[in-house]
Amino acid sequence: KKEEEKKTAPPPPKSAVKSTDKGGPKTMKKAPGGKAKEKAFAAKKKVVKGRFGTRTRKIRTTVHFRRPQTLKLKRNPKYPSRSAPRSPRFDQYSIIKHPLTTESAMKKIEDNNTLVFIVHKRANKLQIKGAIKKMYNIDAQK
Repeated sequence: KKEEEKKTAPPPPKSAVKSTDKGGPKTMKKAPGGKAKEKAFAAKKKVVKGRFGTRTRKIRTTVHFRRPQTLKLKRNPKYPSRSAPRSPRFDQYSIIKHPLTTESAMKKIEDNNTLVFIVHKRANKLQIKGAIKKMYNIDAQK
């Protein structure tokens, strides 16, 4: 019978105020860890709310799947692809090959004070003129 009475007896209400030795109601003293309490309360809020809220989904307008454009970085070589830089194709040394030393060329040198050179096949007159100016520091006439 005693066991049944214990089970049926209602528990005391939670809102009952406990009295202290001095006779007054207990007051809540602020603990030195007030910031920790706030932090714990914020964490509790997050836990209660949960991390699965409403999510937005991208609306697809076509049935064909297109791969997304990925990042295309510019080339950043660690070493040059060629060991030596290319020399210019038409410098003064490649335009003027050698002087002509035939009898008729020698006659021109003696009579007209004129030098004759064999030049590159693709060089034009302006390039030949510039090459002679650079190499010998003289002005070509033709």
